[in-house]
Amino acid sequence: MKKIISLVLIAILAITATISLTACGTNSDTITIAIPNDTTNEARALLLLEDLGLIKLKEGVGITATPLDIEENPHNIQFKEVEAAQLPNVLQDVDYAVINSNYAIEAKLNPTKDALGLEGSSSAYGNILAVKEGNENSDIIKALIAALESKQVADFITSEYDGAVVSVVENTTDGFDSSIDYTSLAGKTVSVAASPTPHAEILEVVKNILAEKDITLEIKEFTDYVHPHNVVESGEIYANYFQHIPYLDDFNAENGTHIVSVASIHVEPLGIYGGKQTSLDAIK
Repeated sequence: MKKIISLVLIAILAITATISLTACGTNSDTITIAIPNDTTNEARALLLLEDLGLIKLKEGVGITATPLDIEENPHNIQFKEVEAAQLPNVLQDVDYAVINSNYAIEAKLNPTKDALGLEGSSSAYGNILAVKEGNENSDIIKALIAALESKQVADFITSEYDGAVVSVVENTTDGFDSSIDYTSLAGKTVSVAASPTPHAEILEVVKNILAEKDITLEIKEFTDYVHPHNVVESGEIYANYFQHIPYLDDFNAENGTHIVSVASIHVEPLGIYGGKQTSLDAIK
């Protein structure tokens, strides 16, 4: 009798172990994707994943989408919401991450070569030059816009970033605005808050253009999305260059700031990059 009981116990333990191993296998098979945690870029990330056929969002959610708006998740993807600038740092800990091109480039990732899927170059997400409301028509800002919309800048973007950053300026200038009296601006300084890559790099081209008219451009680098707005709102810095209009609109609404777009310069397509995985086959 004792022998029979022992055999039954062994069988039960074996079944329990099998169930346990199966459960562990299920957990290890879960795919985790890190996405930006700010409103507009999170939505862009989800729209990219929908375009890749990995999820389906509720109809009409668009740029307001969050993981709660996922209608179909056939691959049981788990989402990790991370501050956009930190996404490259968590890439090794997740299966995939959806990363803005500026942060990808800073992390030595090439969007056109390393991304497993890339967002289209929609001008809706054009990165803009923005100023505090009321300063849009000042000559110093007009001079800055003309330099940013120059052929020199457009050519630099094309040659430097190989499609990872795309100029959206339709009618490039020679770098100068004929309506401005540049002699009255000689000796003046204009400051711009910008992300290090590619914005500050692009502004170096602008700096050289403005220097031809004896205007000094001060480039102030920031690695987050909040302080560039605060310093423009306070008047400490003239303008910022790091974001797209949907993000700006959301920021103004949430923070009561009064910052407006004055020019759209380039697009940085969002991409999905492999962390623990090297292809999207692990999902499909």
